[in-house]
Amino acid sequence: MDSGKILEDSFRYAKEGLAGKWDTWLLLIISCIIFPLYLGYMIRIYRGAYPSPRLDNWGSMFLDGIKLVIIGLVYTIPIFILEIVLFASPGLLDISSANQSAVMGFLLVFLIGWIILVTVAFLIWLIITTAFVRFARAGNFTEAFNFRKIFDHIGRIGWMDYIIALLMMLIVLGIITIVCVVIPFIGSILLLILFPFMGLFSARYITLLYESA
Repeated sequence: MDSGKILEDSFRYAKEGLAGKWDTWLLLIISCIIFPLYLGYMIRIYRGAYPSPRLDNWGSMFLDGIKLVIIGLVYTIPIFILEIVLFASPGLLDISSANQSAVMGFLLVFLIGWIILVTVAFLIWLIITTAFVRFARAGNFTEAFNFRKIFDHIGRIGWMDYIIALLMMLIVLGIITIVCVVIPFIGSILLLILFPFMGLFSARYITLLYESA
């Protein structure tokens, strides 16, 4: 797997999909607000569409997006449970009446809880990235939770290569986001305008990463 080529291809894919196509860009910005439409469009890219697909069959695209939302919610259930436990735990300790060692012990447990939460969230992100593509290509919910095949697929890519490639994508998207956010007054608007480009880039990147197996 050549991460550099995947990165270059994904930028070119997003550029060719949006450059000069202002109607498509505007519709995708609107779809970001009605986010199931946006997710439904990403599914078409996950299926391997090249060049970037047309915006049509809005009803089907919306339903596909809803299905992706449901899959995402199921995957994040462990995170929600851990967050509830973590944020509810401070109420179990009366700091005003506790001694210093008890407070320090509680803070240590709280820190460990945060580490576990971040680790679980990271692992779920690794799994769900491939799960989304499997769902897009198979068209049914069961493949999104076929963990044996998901792990086998990631294993064929190589776990370390897979993690590094996803972190590279995250860094690129993070840099774009930070640059937009720090721009006074128009940063948030600029980020919304660039969101379709970021979506096409990331969807193509994930698709190529999936196909590299």
